[in-house]
Amino acid sequence: MIEWKEMVWRPETETIPQPTPDLSWWTDAGLDHEAIVARFEPIGLDEMLAVALMDRYETKFVFHERRLGDILSALAGVYRVLEVNGTRFNRYSTLYIDSPGFDLYRRHQAGGRNGYKARGRYYLDAGISFLEVKHKVKANRTVKSRIEIADVGSQLGGDLSPDLLGFLAGHLPGDAAALEPKLWNDYTRITLVHLESAERVTIDLNLKFRSGEETVIVPDIVVAEVKRGRDQSNSPFMAVMKAGQIRSTSFSKYCIGVSMLYPEIKHNRFKTRLSMMSKIIHGEDYHVN
Repeated sequence: MIEWKEMVWRPETETIPQPTPDLSWWTDAGLDHEAIVARFEPIGLDEMLAVALMDRYETKFVFHERRLGDILSALAGVYRVLEVNGTRFNRYSTLYIDSPGFDLYRRHQAGGRNGYKARGRYYLDAGISFLEVKHKVKANRTVKSRIEIADVGSQLGGDLSPDLLGFLAGHLPGDAAALEPKLWNDYTRITLVHLESAERVTIDLNLKFRSGEETVIVPDIVVAEVKRGRDQSNSPFMAVMKAGQIRSTSFSKYCIGVSMLYPEIKHNRFKTRLSMMSKIIHGEDYHVN
């Protein structure tokens, strides 16, 4: 069994964090908000397929976890919450794949709207896995394609099967056969589904990034994303964000993870996001457009 070298991101500076053995302060954020989330009516996986939103407009927000209780309290009765096998705090594990030279990451580093991500995602509580490609076609519009797979680690950890190669080649630029594992990202997710509109909100907590024998845990940060069938501004969640003076921001968990665990890879474009996270963790009133 691999013994992961745990690192907690303590952002006193903008340097890559150093290892620390003390994780005693870390708690499961889901337990803190369980009573509030219990106020929401549940929705199951089958019913949520009606709002799969594979072609959608995305708006992201990043804020301190201490604000989540008030935000959720304001939304009860407007959204339902995804419940899978009795839990509303669902665990996700994602393996990002990229070329040996990080070509997909570098497209994001270079800027522009025609970006791609390729990943295997394991929904731990549902017991299902998918190979997914996300294509950012313009500023806030993303098209996601996916196929179900048996296992993320074994099927993406070595040579890709002809079926997976065919899927990737049909949705990505470059040589699909050259793609290799780069980064694991684990987190806990609350998924809200609007009662009437084609809108979902995902709220991610307990962010963790893994590569090789190193792990980085990012404390206190919440990454929320509004996914809508069309570009519109009358989202109740976005209204709560505006009332709380939490501005939207671009944010890629893959790019942030690469910036932290691959310091030799150029990441100038993401330094403002790392600075934003640092200031949020330190309790400063800091937002970035």
